[in-house]
Amino acid sequence: MHVNFGARMLKTGIAVTLALYLTMLLNLTPPVIAAIAAIFAMQPSIYKSWRYFLDQLLTNTLGAVIAMLAGMLLSSEPIAVGLTCIVVIMVCLKINRADTIGLTLVTVISVMEASGQFHFALNRFLINVIGIFAAFIVNVLVLPPKPKEQFLGQIQSTFGHLSLLLRTAVSDEIKEGVFKDEQRGLDGSIQSLAEKYNLLEEDQHKRKRPSYTESRHLVVYKQMLRALRKGSEVVQAVEEHYFPASRSLELDTLFDERLEYMTKYHEHVLLKFENKLKPDESPWQNIEEENERFALDMKRYLQQQEESTMRLSIVTAEIHAYGYQLVRLNRLVEHYGQNADRGEKKRWTYWINPKHWLG
Repeated sequence: MHVNFGARMLKTGIAVTLALYLTMLLNLTPPVIAAIAAIFAMQPSIYKSWRYFLDQLLTNTLGAVIAMLAGMLLSSEPIAVGLTCIVVIMVCLKINRADTIGLTLVTVISVMEASGQFHFALNRFLINVIGIFAAFIVNVLVLPPKPKEQFLGQIQSTFGHLSLLLRTAVSDEIKEGVFKDEQRGLDGSIQSLAEKYNLLEEDQHKRKRPSYTESRHLVVYKQMLRALRKGSEVVQAVEEHYFPASRSLELDTLFDERLEYMTKYHEHVLLKFENKLKPDESPWQNIEEENERFALDMKRYLQQQEESTMRLSIVTAEIHAYGYQLVRLNRLVEHYGQNADRGEKKRWTYWINPKHWLG
């Protein structure tokens, strides 16, 4: 089984090590709680790390206080610990801090173990804070996460999976096992891209004044993800509906060529976004009209057939929808490029303007 060694794995290990050393340095026991806190606190972005740090400070403080009171008023019996955990969970949910529940309960159980003794509670609270702090510091200083760069880097690798599947879906050239592996890889990559996009979107929404350029980027990224998803749905439709349908060699050739054409266009748009192409749109000037013509031609063809054509209609609709998403992505990329050029020109004009230097 192949395992990818990522930055988050490395940083989790470093954070655990740092948390253990800090607790040993401060003579706090048991250090294992700090290690557990560091594992929980490792987040996929710096912003989420900071928010998690603040949220854990809040809920751990509340949990420690509730556990102290429960320990003094009740006892450390299992039923008392269980009831206290329920109360703490309800409090965390009430203040919309559900993601902090796990680590907060570790604090609650640890504090109640000593029947609410203040010094013991403070010790456990500090150990948790050290673990969370260690994870935050490591996340900021060691290979800090860059969701935008990671998202764009993964777009091409995800398209690589999609390209192979689309180009061989109808021709049925590659082995079934390889096809399944590529399909699983595509689904996993799209899921990972969706998570990275959510991080980008969350980070921007939390800012008070996100720039216009950042907002435009987000729109393009969302459409990139949507186009990849629709391409994946085409592959799924071909697998489920195309082969069981009654079809001819001529129809196989028609669908195969259409998928090849759409794949090349998808690649063209992605390369345009990366500014790697010459300004020549002549091969794709009529892409939108051709997409509509394909749908209409297939509709007429299927209406002439005597047997059921529902399955082929589904495949046709998915390919047409894929083309629509690619056309929309191309427009957004062009708009993005024009705005980027205008922004660069504006900055250049600003710096060469004598008024800028003369005040």
